[in-house]
Amino acid sequence: MKYWKTALAIIAALSASIALADDFKTTDGTEYKNVTVTKQEPDGITVTNKKAGVIVKLYFTELPKEVQERFNYDPKKAAAYLRQKAKATRKNNEQLAKERADIHEWFGDQRQNVQTLQARYQQLQQQEADLLSQIGAMQSQPASVQIPSGRHSYSYTNPLRANLPSLQSQLSEIRREKAQVREQLEKTQH
Repeated sequence: MKYWKTALAIIAALSASIALADDFKTTDGTEYKNVTVTKQEPDGITVTNKKAGVIVKLYFTELPKEVQERFNYDPKKAAAYLRQKAKATRKNNEQLAKERADIHEWFGDQRQNVQTLQARYQQLQQQEADLLSQIGAMQSQPASVQIPSGRHSYSYTNPLRANLPSLQSQLSEIRREKAQVREQLEKTQH
């Protein structure tokens, strides 16, 4: 029994070494010498020459009849295989086109989002500058006014400063929103 296994191993090794030394000549005269058949498909074979670093697919329609018969070439199976391959390629291309369109749309949305955020940031900067101007004008007014009445003078809170707490509150809100918008802009631009 051991001898049979050894004999089979030797036969397999000899068969493999014979397969490693194939030469092919296409119908147009192109020659491929010392190549190994590394892949067989219904429409052709892929051959490799490791020394030359060449990998080529040879289609059965380009090979002589005896090579076609050696590899059991069936034109009907090859045509069905090519249709199936074309269908898979078409489906893959459609998927890639859809993904590309989705990416393009996403980038368009991102660009629009960035533009919207930039416009809002500019609005907030302008509002902040306006409020700072109003607050500065109010703060330059005296805190109280003296109104003389006869021999006495009465002191009142200056009405021109009455809106100062409200404006300072608005300024805080604007600065908080401005910080949020800046953070969102930084996130979308990275």
